[in-house]
Amino acid sequence: MKKETGYQFAGIIPARYASTRFPGKPLVMIGGKSMVQRVYEQALKSIDMVYIATDDERILEAARKFGGKAVMTSPDHPSGTDRCAEAVDKIINETGKIIDVVVNIQGDEPFIMPEQIDLLKSCFNDSKVQIATLVRKTGPGEDIFNPNTPKVILDSENNAIYFSRAAIPYIRDSETSKWSERHVYYKHIGLYAYTTNTLKKITKLPRSPLEIAESLEQNRWIENGFKIRCAATEWENIGIDTPDDLKRAASLLDHFI
Repeated sequence: MKKETGYQFAGIIPARYASTRFPGKPLVMIGGKSMVQRVYEQALKSIDMVYIATDDERILEAARKFGGKAVMTSPDHPSGTDRCAEAVDKIINETGKIIDVVVNIQGDEPFIMPEQIDLLKSCFNDSKVQIATLVRKTGPGEDIFNPNTPKVILDSENNAIYFSRAAIPYIRDSETSKWSERHVYYKHIGLYAYTTNTLKKITKLPRSPLEIAESLEQNRWIENGFKIRCAATEWENIGIDTPDDLKRAASLLDHFI
């Protein structure tokens, strides 16, 4: 499943212990393994070098017990992107290895498909790509108006023009119930990859007006002239944000892992 490219990739899994809605989330058990272990093992099916980036000794120790690689990072990072930026510097310093591209893998998605990571990596076959992410075409009848589900519009080269919690574009002279029939809407899948140099640059940028308005950090990058290449996946990601999500995940285990 691992594909050869001209880049050295590293997968980094940001994993915080102090989640507001679900404290200790990375260490909850799913079918006899912690959630962060399942994410780690799925990522290894696509990337040879994978690290957990955490701010808590309990997660660090758990990673070591199952044979995973992990680094400690500051508890003060506002986002997983910032945590990845600190982690990649530590990994390079510890290993002496070159890392060209960092793949930011959500620590609460134990069913992440290796094929999705492969697809993300393939974006960097184009040497112009600085940042890449995944999108998914919404299906008939799917709710495109849920503000918890960011949408994105693309240019002719599949670079993101804008991310929004609203349904974009607005279809003029049409009932909202018909919008999905009139236009292809793309849901954003929160899996990112960045060249290491780009990652260092974007984490030094101040928060931007569009980022603040939508509470979507990727708009900051676009506002500052960075292009985000989007690749379309057929799979929906299943994140675990609450204890109820965890109960559903246990029932899905046999279908995904």
